[in-house]
Amino acid sequence: MSGTRMGDRLSSLPDDLIHKILSFVCIKHAVQTSVLSPRWRFIWTSMPYLNFLSEDFPSLPHFAKAVTNVLSRRNDRIEVASLTLSLHGRVSLALVKRILNYAFSHNVQHMTVTCLIEKKIELPLSLFRSRSLKHLTLVGSVDRSVASTWELPALTTLHLGYVTLYKDEDEDDDDEDEDEYEDEDDEDNNIFSKCPNMKSLTLDGCKIMGSNGLSICHPQLSNLTIENGYWGWNLVYVVVPQLKNLTIENCDWVHLSAPDLTSFIYRSGYSLKFYTDNLPSLEEVDLCIRKPCKTEISAIVGLLQQFHRVKYLTVNLETIEVFGSLFERHVLVFWC
Repeated sequence: MSGTRMGDRLSSLPDDLIHKILSFVCIKHAVQTSVLSPRWRFIWTSMPYLNFLSEDFPSLPHFAKAVTNVLSRRNDRIEVASLTLSLHGRVSLALVKRILNYAFSHNVQHMTVTCLIEKKIELPLSLFRSRSLKHLTLVGSVDRSVASTWELPALTTLHLGYVTLYKDEDEDDDDEDEDEYEDEDDEDNNIFSKCPNMKSLTLDGCKIMGSNGLSICHPQLSNLTIENGYWGWNLVYVVVPQLKNLTIENCDWVHLSAPDLTSFIYRSGYSLKFYTDNLPSLEEVDLCIRKPCKTEISAIVGLLQQFHRVKYLTVNLETIEVFGSLFERHVLVFWC
């Protein structure tokens, strides 16, 4: 089949299908299709999918100019279904704000923002205010104030990757007893309080600086994943009455209140310091403690005792081998 005939077949496709095909490339390449034929000249201006990737441009000034041209020439009556924004190098906050505000004003539903830049950009959480956004992925940004919150009433899925959040040190009382949890439901300490419909939350490689712990208090959350967290010696407070599935990886201090939890996965090089209320609905546990040492065996036993009612328990071979060596010496006492 000749290239001309193939081009004719592509041109005969409906706009919605062409837009879907172009959603897999950055806006730079989508705009370049305008030279193919008169049929393609303005196709990109009505695309509901915007992919701004700064790494596809020779310099940041070129990237900024391209963004300005696209936003000014795009059909303003077309809503934005999804925005993918990838930032490399030194990008101005003003440009980021302009892109985000444009997407929010056009009822964006899916948004992915990745900041792989020389100097981490500070994105205030107050920038993320939208009544339409349902899925948000934010990777590598910095916010200087945990006191600010996302105002995202329609949000159902949130993924934060390597995000650093700061809380003013004078908000914490260093002399406060670590067993006091009275403020864990306080909205000022819960950045998710204005996301009432959130169902799924992933925190991967995140840091909370200047805080006495991370509070995850949410009435509707059903899926929670915490990976590679940096909380110092502080606890992660999880108070989620509707939580069904919990995954924790490389995070070893958790205070949990989740009476409806049915599935729990834990993978780490340390035994989990796991403080929890009763878990009457828990059915499945997958426990993987990498390279466990004999000095941690009592902590592991204590952890397993909290799962004595589960229907399905999976334990990694390394942990079983540690138990086996202690069985041989008749020093292990364990009941379930």
